[in-house]
Amino acid sequence: MTQIGPFPSSVEVGILAYPETHEAAMLGMADLLAIANRFATQEGGSLRTKAQVHRWSLDTSGRIRRDDSAENTAGPHVLIIPGRLSGPVSTEEAAPFLSWIRALHDRATTLATSYAGSFMLAEAGLLDRLTASTHWADADEFRRRFRNVSLKIDEIIVEGETIVTAGGLMAWTDLGIRLCGRIFGTAVMMQTSRFMLVDTAGREQRNNKSFIPRMDHGDDAILSVQHMLLDTQGQAIDVARMSRHAKLEERTFPRRFKYATGLRPTEYVQTLRIEKAKEMLQLSRRPVEQIPRIVGYRDMAAFRRLFRRETGMSPAEYRRRF
Repeated sequence: MTQIGPFPSSVEVGILAYPETHEAAMLGMADLLAIANRFATQEGGSLRTKAQVHRWSLDTSGRIRRDDSAENTAGPHVLIIPGRLSGPVSTEEAAPFLSWIRALHDRATTLATSYAGSFMLAEAGLLDRLTASTHWADADEFRRRFRNVSLKIDEIIVEGETIVTAGGLMAWTDLGIRLCGRIFGTAVMMQTSRFMLVDTAGREQRNNKSFIPRMDHGDDAILSVQHMLLDTQGQAIDVARMSRHAKLEERTFPRRFKYATGLRPTEYVQTLRIEKAKEMLQLSRRPVEQIPRIVGYRDMAAFRRLFRRETGMSPAEYRRRF
């Protein structure tokens, strides 16, 4: 793995602390890099490469400063932007940080985000025409706000030359390990990973994501169909019956349904059925072979293909894991 240096003696890693930032991610990332520093020393690399971690935040005068108040106009070599539990930043909340982040990008600073921190980079326009990841629960909002970004929501890590985005709430661990590889090299990355019990093989968000239907669109006719589908898990309901329930023409209904929910009616029903299958695999003792028929599939092979596409694993693997 290629390092991001060389640097004369240390790599400055900045963590951006903005209002309501995920505190556990900031503290955990600092601890992870401290562990990596220790392994780097054991590998004989301490004289050449050491990570110094500082928080950067907005002061009362509107300047972004380092937590030790040192004057450092160059900024960090690596900037980590965590997410926050209260949800992604709005355009207004991001505004005070954007010019500084753009300036760092112009100096080839490595910009790394976890959870919904990718919204900050997207607001800065730095993800336009690029591929990125964010938390699966925020995917719809991200796509609505940033139409020029290709969102790869199944991946926990999407890595470019100077921009790395990580998805889930705990994906800061995956991000930290990946940054260790860039800063210290593969040997230290692997030692840190083993010590932290973080799997470097590359997990996927789709293993864990759940379907959260969009219900706030304001279309009462479509909303009534969504409630009917939730009640029945989509069993034996075709587009014609959904159209009748919505009191809409069969040609009009699919377009209106997708506009409101983001999915075609058939995709929506498939997703509901897969969610029901996941629930049964986790919570029931029914044989795996019975579950497809219960959720509305007669072709076991077709169900397996769809289930693997949605979750990244077979039904049997899913049951063993969850």
